[in-house]
Amino acid sequence: MNIDNCINLDDLRNIAKRRVPKLIYDFIEGGVDDESGLARNENAFSHRSLMPKYMAGDAPIDRSTTIFGKTYSSPFGISPMGGIGNYRRGGDLMLARAARNANIPFILSGAATAAMEDVAREAPDHGWYQLYTAKDRSIADDQVKRAADLGMPVLVVTVDVPVSPNRERNRRNGFGRPLKLTLATKLNALTKPAWMLDYLQHGIAMLPNWQAYAPPGTDAPGVAEFVASQLPNSIEWKDIERIRKIWPRALVLKGVIRADEAERAAALGVDGLIVSNHGARQLDRAPASLDALGPIDAAVGDKMTLMLDGGIRRGSDVVTALASGAKFIFMGRPMLYGAVAGGDKGASKAVAIVEDEMNKIMSQVGCRNIADIGPDLIWDQNQQNRNRV
Repeated sequence: MNIDNCINLDDLRNIAKRRVPKLIYDFIEGGVDDESGLARNENAFSHRSLMPKYMAGDAPIDRSTTIFGKTYSSPFGISPMGGIGNYRRGGDLMLARAARNANIPFILSGAATAAMEDVAREAPDHGWYQLYTAKDRSIADDQVKRAADLGMPVLVVTVDVPVSPNRERNRRNGFGRPLKLTLATKLNALTKPAWMLDYLQHGIAMLPNWQAYAPPGTDAPGVAEFVASQLPNSIEWKDIERIRKIWPRALVLKGVIRADEAERAAALGVDGLIVSNHGARQLDRAPASLDALGPIDAAVGDKMTLMLDGGIRRGSDVVTALASGAKFIFMGRPMLYGAVAGGDKGASKAVAIVEDEMNKIMSQVGCRNIADIGPDLIWDQNQQNRNRV
């Protein structure tokens, strides 16, 4: 199958899976421990039904959504993902260009293989920056200043990585620090000639947003080791207070799934939250992002911009998240698989698939624009049972 023939995001995933070695695919696709969180994220959507409103007219579908003072063409964007250049060389910028061309946001990971300066040049109005707070707080403060000087509109501080998680797929493949690749892993990599040729020519990708803080002349593996000495790191509320003082524009926290923490963030002047369990890659027993959204919406939905990340695989999932209280949605793995499968074309294809699915679903449920999408779309079986009593 080629990119043009892909009809859903899973088609792109299958092409990407065939292009990269098993250890790379497992790193992207995997979760932690028993990986029950992966299924929980997706099942949270499949267990919610949509109640269509028919006879709603035939006005054109308008997906446009305004957050933080900017109007985007769709209510979804691309989540931050680290190490992309090791899966597809230049993949960060492929996703940034796809976001720019579709007029949606792209969040550059704090562990990106593209410099924030390059993203600001390629997608000046669409690139947000995700911050991982280093143990050396002066590094984090300088990264915040760099992003601010570049005019990036939103800073996203990820708060849910206090320790390195137990990613068993990676351990079985020997894909860790230090690398202890099994013979089977090495032999499998040889069956992926395009990926292998790129790796032999270039080696592991540089983490350029950290390069300036490592000793002068440090190569890509050395910078990766330096980053490993700084991350992961437990962030504290005093860090959020400090960042709020030095960041001049919209500030978002990613990884908050408790209502009481959402209330505290609002009190500190945080502008938005991305309700997320890190794609089920940190705490396997964490609730699904969609399940955590409701209590947070009830607590601070009128005070902050609530967004959601995790488990979204269809345009119908985007609509379901919006009807459940989110104002915006971010997608990670499906967008990455587009870039891995087909470069710039594949990244744009992934976005286009979600746009097309959204148009069809919005027409089907009688919502001509985003403002029409509300909680009445969600079928509440429990309420129906109560009505029968």
